[in-house]
Amino acid sequence: MATLTARPANPVDALAQDKRVARALAWLDSNADWVTDQQVAITEIPAPEFHEQERGVFLAKLFRTNGLDVHTDSVGNVIGELAGSRGEEVIVLIAHLDTVFPAGTDVRVKRLKGRLEAPGISDDGAGLASMVGVARAIDQAHLKPQASVLFVAGVGEEGEGNLRGIRALMDEYKGRVRAVIALDGAATDYVTTIGLASRRLDIQVTGPGGHSWSDFGSPNPIAALARGIVQFSTTPVPEEPRTTFNFGVMEGGNSVNSIPAEASVKVDLRSEDDAELLRLESEIRKSFASAVDQEMAAAVPGSESLKLKISVIGIRPGGKLPADSPLLAAIENADRYLGNRSRLERSSTDANLPLSLGIPAIAIGGGGQGGGSHSLEEWYDPAGRELGLKRVLLTLLGVAGVQV
Repeated sequence: MATLTARPANPVDALAQDKRVARALAWLDSNADWVTDQQVAITEIPAPEFHEQERGVFLAKLFRTNGLDVHTDSVGNVIGELAGSRGEEVIVLIAHLDTVFPAGTDVRVKRLKGRLEAPGISDDGAGLASMVGVARAIDQAHLKPQASVLFVAGVGEEGEGNLRGIRALMDEYKGRVRAVIALDGAATDYVTTIGLASRRLDIQVTGPGGHSWSDFGSPNPIAALARGIVQFSTTPVPEEPRTTFNFGVMEGGNSVNSIPAEASVKVDLRSEDDAELLRLESEIRKSFASAVDQEMAAAVPGSESLKLKISVIGIRPGGKLPADSPLLAAIENADRYLGNRSRLERSSTDANLPLSLGIPAIAIGGGGQGGGSHSLEEWYDPAGRELGLKRVLLTLLGVAGVQV
C-alpha cells in the first residue's frame, strides 16, 4: 500500500498570520484602485531613453510620502531605502523608469471598457505602480524588515540604456545585495529565472554623398546597408538554443534627391547561448564588409570609397538562478499560498546583471494583464491586480524577513 507523504509546511502561511503582514495584505486588497491611479499618473510623464528625470522626480515624491529615505544616484536611479535590522544586508525591488518611446510621443492614458491604453502603460507603468503600492502597504501596516529593502525606480533598462541603472546600483551596493526582484510588466503567470543574453550593434557606412542626378553612380551608404541586411538575413539561426536578430532602427540621408553621405542601422542579437551571439556578430561583420565591397564594385570607377564602422552599443550578460535558491523558494511559496500557477521563463530584464554576478535575481509582473508592449497600442487591464501586489509583497518579505 502506497504511503502518502505529507506536503512540507509553507512558511508563507505563518508569515501571513503576522498581524502587520495581514494588515498590509488587507490594504492591498482594498486599495488596488489607488495603485491604478498612480500608474496612470506615472505613465503620463514622458520618460524616453536617457530622459527619465521628470518621472524620477515624481517617484521620489511617492517614495517619500510612504516613509522611505530617498536619494537619487549619479546615473539617475531613484532609491528609497527602508532600513532593516540585519546590518548591511540589502534586498532590491526595482522597476524601470524608461520607455522605448521617443520624445513627443502622446502618452496620455485612455480608458476604454475597463482597459487603460497608452504607450508604456504596462512596460513599465505596471511595475512602477506595483512597487509604490507595496511600499505604501508596508508603511501603512508599520512593517519593519530584517534586511534593508531598496525600492528602486531605475534608469537605462530599455534599448541603448544598456542596464546602466542596475549596473550603477550593483556597484554602489557591492557586497551588500542578497537578492534582486525586478518588476517588469504585469503578468503573474511567469517567473524569469534565466537572463537572456544579448548584443546590440550600430552599423554605420559613410561615403562622398552627392546629387542624385549629376553624381549618379557614386556609392550609396543606404544601398550598402540594404545589401548587408539582405545578405545577413539569410544567416541560419537555430531553434535550439533559441536565437534571434532584429534590425530595429535605420537612419540616413537628407533628401530624396541626394545621395547620402552616411547611413546607419541598429541590430539586436539575442540567444540562449553566448557562443551563438558571438557567431552572429561575426556573420554581421562579414556580411556588411561584403556588402560595402559589392556597392563599391557597382559604383563608377574612381569613386571615393565607402567606410564601414561597426560599434557595440549594448551588452546584456546572461545568468541563471540556481534551483535551490531561497529567492526561488520565496516566490514559489508565495504562489502556493495565493493559489497562483506560474512557470519559469527566460527573458532580458534588469535581473540579467545581478544573475551574471552570481546574485540571486528574478523578474516578475506586478499584477493585472497587459499587452502590446513596445507599441503605440500598449494596454493594461487592472482587473485582479491585487493578486500580483500580494505576490510581490510576500516574495519580498520572504527573503527580507520581518522584525519581531
